[in-house]
Order: sequence, then structure tokens, then C-alpha cells
Amino acid sequence: MMKIETNRLVIRHFVDKDAPGLFDYLSSPRVSCFMDEKLHSLDEAIIEVKKRSNDETQFAVCLKETDEIIGDLFAENSDKEDCCTYGVGWHFNKKYEGKGYARESAAAFFDFLFNRKKARRIYAYVEDNNIRSQKLCQSLTMRQEAYFMEFVCFKPDLNDDEEKYENTYVYAILKKEWHK
Repeated sequence: MMKIETNRLVIRHFVDKDAPGLFDYLSSPRVSCFMDEKLHSLDEAIIEVKKRSNDETQFAVCLKETDEIIGDLFAENSDKEDCCTYGVGWHFNKKYEGKGYARESAAAFFDFLFNRKKARRIYAYVEDNNIRSQKLCQSLTMRQEAYFMEFVCFKPDLNDDEEKYENTYVYAILKKEWHK
């Protein structure tokens, strides 16, 4: 079972007790492209945690002292053949903003991907209005590689036929750049 520890955090697989915390921040996703992950009840969160607990791409970020979930990280292997390229992302509870938890957990997660999973390249898609995630990518020394116009499409209201499009940046870093 994967477990990463930093000074203040533990990154681990999801467990049943994470449902209330997951519901707390996914009951109102802060980034539009994650609206499809919106949870409407604690019962939905319980089901989602069970699903994530069996998903090797999903990881809970928890406070070390209390094991309380404050966010999550995900990494999907883009190169199924050689396991070299990972797309990553994160969600964090707004209550814990400004404390460096996202940077601390993402840096430890990148170390894990580069050193234990043998990643050669890590990339992230970030919407152009998500300034906090852009700053996080930059603080992780990721470079901006692309800017896609109207790349992400979603419906702000599932009962509405109107579609909204968002512009998206691509940030990336290579293993040889990470170790510098």
C-alpha cells in the first residue's frame, strides 16, 4: 500500500472515513472542469470514497497529526506501455488554502512518481482562470508548454443545454529537470 509522508502531511489511498472530508470540498467544486465530480450528499461521498479506494490513480492528502483529509492528488499513466508519462492534478479544501499544503504534497508526489514509478515526464492541465493551480505548477518548476483555446467543454447546469468552454494551459516537467 502506497504511503508518502512529509513534515505535515500523509498521502495515502482513500479509506472509508474520508467520505465526510471529501464531501466537504467536492460538494462545491471550485474549478468548472471538475463539476462532473460534484457530490450532492454524504451517501454519494461514501460511494465515491469506495470507488477511489480501489483506484490506483487516486490519493488522499491528509494532515499528519489527525489523518483528516484536506484534498487529493491523482496521476494517470499516459504511456501504458512504458510507464513514463503521468498526467497529474489536485483538489484541495478551500479551508486549508495559503498554508503550503498543496505545494508540499505535490512536491512529495512528484518525487514518488519520478523515483518510485520511474516517470520521465509529468504534465498538468490548468484552466486559464485557475490562478492558484498555475502558481502551484510554477512553484514546482513546471514550464508552460501550451495554451489551448476553448479546450474544456462543460455544462454549468446539468439541466441546461448551454455549453461553456474554457481555455487551458499545459504545464510539464521532465525528471532531469526535477532533479536539478
